Amino acid sequence: MHVLHVLDHSIPLQSGYTFRTRAILNEQRALGWKTTQVTGPKHNPGKSVPATEQVDGLEFYRCQGAESLLEKLPVLGQWSVISVLTKRLIEVARKEKPDVIHAHSPALNGVAAIRAGRALGLPVVYEIRGFWEDAAVSHGTSAEGGLRYRLTRAMETWVLKRADEVTCICEGIRQDLIARGIAPQKITIVPNAVDASRFQPVGDRNPEIEQRLNLTGKKVIAFIGSFYAYEGLDLLVAAMPRLLAARPDIRLLLVGGGQVTEEIKQQIAQLGLQDSVIMTGRVPYEEVEGYYSVTDVLVYPRKSMRLTDLVTPLKPLEAMAQKSMFLASDVGGHKELVRDGVTGTLFKADNLDDLVKSLLDLLDREESWPAIREAGRDFVENERNWVNSVANLKPVYQRLVPGENQ
Repeated sequence: MHVLHVLDHSIPLQSGYTFRTRAILNEQRALGWKTTQVTGPKHNPGKSVPATEQVDGLEFYRCQGAESLLEKLPVLGQWSVISVLTKRLIEVARKEKPDVIHAHSPALNGVAAIRAGRALGLPVVYEIRGFWEDAAVSHGTSAEGGLRYRLTRAMETWVLKRADEVTCICEGIRQDLIARGIAPQKITIVPNAVDASRFQPVGDRNPEIEQRLNLTGKKVIAFIGSFYAYEGLDLLVAAMPRLLAARPDIRLLLVGGGQVTEEIKQQIAQLGLQDSVIMTGRVPYEEVEGYYSVTDVLVYPRKSMRLTDLVTPLKPLEAMAQKSMFLASDVGGHKELVRDGVTGTLFKADNLDDLVKSLLDLLDREESWPAIREAGRDFVENERNWVNSVANLKPVYQRLVPGENQ
């Protein structure tokens, strides 16, 4: 089986999107399949990129952006991306001769894959990892129900109806697609997972970080990741005065940066929490493990909205793999991954009272932590691993390329 993957961006860029891609590619190659990878013009917008690039043993065909003012214009810019990517896909496919094209969201990739597939007589699989129109709403670049929102959603529905097979990452997305009129038998879930060998249990606390950040002898709660509005960091900061009143030894560690960094800094200052909340900024990937090691409880306080209720994140799975304790809001994406009180702990989304109560309760029940840690690690080792996840693609490809050696 030879699969041509169409991607928005890839490693060496770091995101949940690129990590999922790398895991899928590595597992497919372990199965003996051949993979070819093409990234669209948005991988490095506005930059000159090589025709191909080797990263972590994987070769990516890059796609140059169109040198045109069209790229900066609504609708016309999207069509420019689609046209450039379609041309590149046809060029690469004629050279590599894949059996199937597997395009991964956003819809721009799907449209280009459908056009290339029709030109070459190749079947197309389209994978939805999230609804990009909802992400745009959370980032403040689009309004729910607005023209851009409706156009993006309509484009994706167009792709879904014309793709030969559809895959998605979770049940929440699957139900949304069925509501759009996509036949259930056409949809296969290929869930998010983790490579347990890449996420070993966190070791002893890093003494250098503890001393530098004045965390020695403190109970550390932390968020490590990208600072988007939907992550609910403002709720976590708002909880700190009440948490400190009950447990003066608590410290909040915020590792990362992003969209709401300045707003969080202002909130910390307004609440007078400069001595209790530590913001490190972004740290190199190879140093992140040290910050996990000094953390007692990770907190994922995602706000309830379409984006978070329908899409499953990677963070709780990574925490389970590392045997890290965590508290997460009960949005749909979290509930699909976490068994409350068994593999992790949930609190009522957007509810400050329940966040404070649940976190203090968890800190008071340290005797229950070992069992939760073991159950979480067992879940990712035996259920949510990439071997099991990618295995769901075997029948999808077999239906499209019958008789091909799987």
